[in-house]
Amino acid sequence: MFSRRWLLATALVLAAAAVMARLGVWQLDRLEWRRSLNARVTEQLAAEPLVLEAGSLDLDLYSMEYRRVVVTGTYLPGDEIVLRNQVWPGEFGSQLGVKLFTPLLIEGSDTAILVERGWIPEADAEDRAAYREDEAVTVSGQLRRAETDFDVNEMLHPDATLAPGQPRLEVWNNLDLERLSGQMDVELLPMYLQRIPNGAQAEPPYASPPELDLSEGPHLGYAFQWFALSALILMFYLVTHVRRIREA
Repeated sequence: MFSRRWLLATALVLAAAAVMARLGVWQLDRLEWRRSLNARVTEQLAAEPLVLEAGSLDLDLYSMEYRRVVVTGTYLPGDEIVLRNQVWPGEFGSQLGVKLFTPLLIEGSDTAILVERGWIPEADAEDRAAYREDEAVTVSGQLRRAETDFDVNEMLHPDATLAPGQPRLEVWNNLDLERLSGQMDVELLPMYLQRIPNGAQAEPPYASPPELDLSEGPHLGYAFQWFALSALILMFYLVTHVRRIREA
């Protein structure tokens, strides 16, 4: 009954049940994280639009992701960058291009915020003169955190290092605000502005704010499945063991 084979089998069953139970707990943790995120996003979406100006730059903007903001300033085309490998679902099918990001010098301050102006064709990635705006503009959008704060894509597809004599990087794989601020002469906010279009868009740059999923996801169902599997494997092993004892 207490042979070496029995001890090994029991240890394996208990380990498997413990792993499945831990996966269930992990799914519950993910559920709580999802609920917390949804509450934070919902709160920001319901808040009044923030006028981003010199007097509001000291606010904790990093905690205001998805907050609607309105900002007036002047674009800095010399510090403009593009993000490669971006797809736009055009009228004649998906088209490969880049996303255009231009820093906006906030009116009345020495601070800029990077504006995601939208998708442009790949053919325009180098010569972007057609999209240049020299006059003061007012942009409406939502605050977003940089993808390098949480995206593993930075490890899989890192951006190139500057070659000798190369002053700045214009084409990026990842949106790295900290590195971008290092090649600018003005201070750059730790958040960027994702432009929200007003009505139909007739020509690029095409802004494409994400469609948010504020559901709780499948985490609760997955947690029940893992807990059920953990219980079933223990029950099956117990029943099988009792049957073997009776037969013996």
